[in-house]
Parts: sequence; C-alpha cells; structure tokens
Amino acid sequence: MMDLRSFLPALLLLFVLTTVLVQTASPGEACEVKNGTSCEECLKNVSCLWCIKTKLCITYPVKTILPPHALCPLNDARWGLCWMNFQILIITLAVVGGIIIIAFLVCLFCCCKCENFGSNRFAAKMERQANKTKTKQEERRAEMKERHDEIRKKYGLSGANPYSRFA
Repeated sequence: MMDLRSFLPALLLLFVLTTVLVQTASPGEACEVKNGTSCEECLKNVSCLWCIKTKLCITYPVKTILPPHALCPLNDARWGLCWMNFQILIITLAVVGGIIIIAFLVCLFCCCKCENFGSNRFAAKMERQANKTKTKQEERRAEMKERHDEIRKKYGLSGANPYSRFA
C-alpha cells in the first residue's frame, strides 16, 4: 500500500509547475486578445476560458470557483480541454469523489469490524486456553494428592501428624 508521503513530492512538483505556467503567461498576452480564434489557441494560456456560444476567450474568473452563467453557461464553457465542458467535469468529479468517500467508509467499517471480531475471538481463545490449563493443573494436583496419600498409607503416616503432640 502506498503512503501519502510518497505522493507529496509529486504533488509539490505539480503545484510548482502549475504556478510557474500561470505566472509565465506574458501579461501582454491577455485572453481577450485571442477572441475570434479557436478553442485550442485560447486554451494554450491556462488562465483563459473559452466560451463556445459567444466564441470569446475570457480571462478565467478566479474569484468565483465556477464561471457565472451570465459570463458563459457551464455547458458551453471550456477550460484546459476543448472537448470537456464544465457540466461534465463537475458531474464526473462529484461521482468519482462520492465513490472514493464511500469506498473509504466501507474500508474503515470493515477494518473496525474485523479488528473487533478478531480481538473478541482472540480473547475467547485465550480464555479457553486458560481454562484448559487450569483444568489440567487441578487434575495434576488431585493425582499428586492421591499419590501422596497412597505413600502415607503404605508407610503408616496417614494418621495424625506425629509432631502435633510436641506442640
């Protein structure tokens, strides 16, 4: 299983590259200059948004997460890829995110359930083993007492303790 720490350098590198690409877009090359061109030409600059309906290249409104409907409807907005609109992107990300969350919760539930089941089973096994050991020990004690009693009878020591009369 991969550790999150192994992904950290890759994520950091991706963030740095994205930041550098956004910052290296020359300020003189505004998105609005590319109006009337193609979607591919507009989206070469990562800070641009292409609206199919109006055929305008717009600077992406970073203050709002999604472009307002008045600027460009989500069905007609393109960012990053010309073939994928925001509506499909949002639905896809929501479904994938939901599946990941559900999978995480199922794994969490299964791990907790198995751990509790395993520890209960382990405790029961240890208790059975302790009972078995205790039973064997009691049987051995009974056998030893029986043997000692036989030896006492054999040598006539089964009566009162001979040292008791000195007390």
